[in-house]
Amino acid sequence: MRKTERYKVTGANSLWHVYKTVPFWKVVKNFVVIQIARYTPFLKMKNWLYRMFLRMEVGNQTAFALMVMLDIMFPEKIHVGRNSVIGYNSTILAHEYLVREYRLGDVVIGDEVMIGANSTILPGVTIGDGAIVAAGTVVHKDVEAGTFVGGNPMKVIFTKEEMDKRIGEDPFFQQKS
Repeated sequence: MRKTERYKVTGANSLWHVYKTVPFWKVVKNFVVIQIARYTPFLKMKNWLYRMFLRMEVGNQTAFALMVMLDIMFPEKIHVGRNSVIGYNSTILAHEYLVREYRLGDVVIGDEVMIGANSTILPGVTIGDGAIVAAGTVVHKDVEAGTFVGGNPMKVIFTKEEMDKRIGEDPFFQQKS
């Protein structure tokens, strides 16, 4: 189970209660900042916008590709480590509005993580250092450090030990004497 906090609602579905859970002007500001960042080709500018205006933790040399969509309601719950790559058109969510409840959860992406294009990361997920997420993956549970995962539903393709062995056997990664 993902690490989320659950909040019950009564009457209409939780999305009808949205401005009881997050201020309207915060959503407007976040929307504008995220849309500017989605289209800018300047990686340092994106990271600055995310840190300055969205209160996200973003590590040095992390790269958000074109069209990455961050959680508009709660971007401050997204934490991305150093030297990671978030692939084209990926989505990172820190909230879920459901019929009878809404859920909030931090998303923690470690150092040197590769998120493939068009992936979706759900709230309450931790992706460990050095993990690889294949393109188009729905990350619905934690990913251990160094693991290669992919698919929908997400499955482990290679464990850290299998990845280390493959890298050790690959001449591309061998040290030159």
